[in-house]
Amino acid sequence: MRVVLLVAAGAAWESAALTLLSERRDVVVLKRCVDVDDLLASATSGQADTAVVALEAPGLDLAAVDHLRRHGVRPVGVAPGGPHLDPARVRATRIGLRAVVAEDDLASLAAAVTSDEPEPAPVDAWADAPVGAPDPDLPAYDEPRARGRVIAVWGPAGAPGRTTVATALAAVLGRHHRTTLVDADPAGGSVAQVLGVLDEVSGLLSAARLAGAGMLEERFSSVQRALDGRLTVVTGLPRPDRWSEVRAGTVELIADLAAAAGHVVLDTGSSLEGAEGDQAGRAGRHQLTLSALDVADEIVLVGTPDPVGLSRLARAAVELGELHPHTPVRVVVNRMRTSIGWSERDVTQMISGFADPAGLHFLPEDQAVVDRALVTGRSLVDTAPDSALVAGVRTLAHELVGAVGEPPRRGRLRRRTAGTTRPR
Repeated sequence: MRVVLLVAAGAAWESAALTLLSERRDVVVLKRCVDVDDLLASATSGQADTAVVALEAPGLDLAAVDHLRRHGVRPVGVAPGGPHLDPARVRATRIGLRAVVAEDDLASLAAAVTSDEPEPAPVDAWADAPVGAPDPDLPAYDEPRARGRVIAVWGPAGAPGRTTVATALAAVLGRHHRTTLVDADPAGGSVAQVLGVLDEVSGLLSAARLAGAGMLEERFSSVQRALDGRLTVVTGLPRPDRWSEVRAGTVELIADLAAAAGHVVLDTGSSLEGAEGDQAGRAGRHQLTLSALDVADEIVLVGTPDPVGLSRLARAAVELGELHPHTPVRVVVNRMRTSIGWSERDVTQMISGFADPAGLHFLPEDQAVVDRALVTGRSLVDTAPDSALVAGVRTLAHELVGAVGEPPRRGRLRRRTAGTTRPR
């Protein structure tokens, strides 16, 4: 016996569907729900095991489908027929809805409702695989021959310069490669302000909404803002309290789509505290940062050379090594200056006592250049392309992805000895 909840959202096929289902002795229509919110509330009662829902019903997204599965309700979508069926099936797979019936083929609805095909488990995040495996009957998308590198820029609390390094690195890469800079800081994004992007709509929030509706892939360009021919930006949260609007898996999907076109730089927050999503499938407060590190091919760990900064850097390196032991980590000592009284060699010896990074880089302090870039809303590369600070970032970029134009300056990178490369 199948107990069914029905949401037609005013579609013309509702009466015909009710008639067809009522004729079956093994089907009981428990409730005709007003909308998707009513459906989700009814699903929590545990009385139904199947939901017949219009694919175009407002609010039917990835989180809603996961909510139904969490409460043991198998969703069956009813999609527009004719030439609209194939696009509807594509959207259905992207929100994890596997059973789809065309409204001009309602005769097959009863069979879909009573099917014993097992449902996939509800998904908390997309770290292992995207929700909704591609339908084998749909044409496969062509995968690019070579994908870009995904680089997460992270550092401990205390403003060591994560955003400064991330924006400068993306600008250097963008001079020679297609590059996407993503502001994934859950404490509130600052990349837009740093680069002078006047954008009233958050690219990250727009991407989250499109991902939930299964439409991010075809509309990915709409969440990016172009800075030049090769560099685009996905702007971050306008306020810290809006982190809850970004569902788990959004950052992974953004990185995957952007890497198909070129390199990706992810600007992150400082906290690595564990976070569990709520029952609606929303991410925890620090999930943006955790997801960025999970999806990264390489992590850039930013710290400062002062006693407080090195202490924080030491704890951060240990914590990062425990969470991601197989991801290469490059340490960037930012704002290196002679006034501290320590040389690069001294700092290198201190760092070697608590970390064994894939590379160690020093970026000199140049507050005048940084201030000028901030005031003008331009990247460091545009502001002072010949400065020692930009030269240090070029060295970092060269070690991360290969050639970026000018050869790197010698002596800025402390190479590891042979045979000690981190496993990938």
